[in-house]
Amino acid sequence: MKRRPTRISVNRIARKGGVMMPGERVVPEEVPVAFSYGGTSHAVMMATPGDLEDFAVGFSLTEGIIQDASQISAIEIIDEERGIDVQVTLIDDVADALRARRRSMAGPVGCGLCGIESIEQAVRQIPDVSSADLKLTHGDIVRAVSLLNDAQPLHRETRAVHGAGFYVRGKDLLAAREDVGRHNALDKLCGAIIRIGTSGSSGAVVVTSRLSVEMVQKAAILGSPVLIAISAPTALAIRTAEQAGMTLVALVRGDDFEIFTHPHRILPESIADVA
Repeated sequence: MKRRPTRISVNRIARKGGVMMPGERVVPEEVPVAFSYGGTSHAVMMATPGDLEDFAVGFSLTEGIIQDASQISAIEIIDEERGIDVQVTLIDDVADALRARRRSMAGPVGCGLCGIESIEQAVRQIPDVSSADLKLTHGDIVRAVSLLNDAQPLHRETRAVHGAGFYVRGKDLLAAREDVGRHNALDKLCGAIIRIGTSGSSGAVVVTSRLSVEMVQKAAILGSPVLIAISAPTALAIRTAEQAGMTLVALVRGDDFEIFTHPHRILPESIADVA
């Protein structure tokens, strides 16, 4: 299974004159990635075939299959002819709970809301992060986005993938992950953070995509009280963040951004230095 980006031939049209010229372009790979638990396929995601161990842990966390990385006893990556099978072995009691959950599922789907069968599950209750005492400054917001831009080698090659990073004040980005799917990039990041044993409440999640409700849900499940994006949020994402006590910062453009919920966590530089 090919995992590295592919170089292809393209025809380029000049801005002036409309002249067609031969050229090359690097494009990312996108493959079916199946998550299997106890030998049974649970969901298939179209994804960039990298950081799959992080993806498996993060997906398992944000889908409510596990509570922490210690509940996974093994991960095996199996390359198949047309995709990748990620075999996840859970500890016994967690595996039993998943088998019981499967019996009540309508069926898994390859999207940001996997294995749901009702409206209630789509707008599920998420952890309340209002008690997290994380504070950031205006400069932190701008720096977090700038650092994420610098931490995306695949995007620099292809201009075709999303990024997600975890920013801790004074420590910069602890991790960054990329994928053709914005949900996948965030799941990979969640997996990376809990695998290194860092508390999600200690930093902010930063993403290059728009903020849909699933992105808020995943960040809250990680425990992060601040979610930062370069694009706009949806109305449901704003309402969900408000209810969860999460600070939603979006439309970060240079030094400018908008704070949609719980602005008390974003402080002027002078106040933050004292806090």
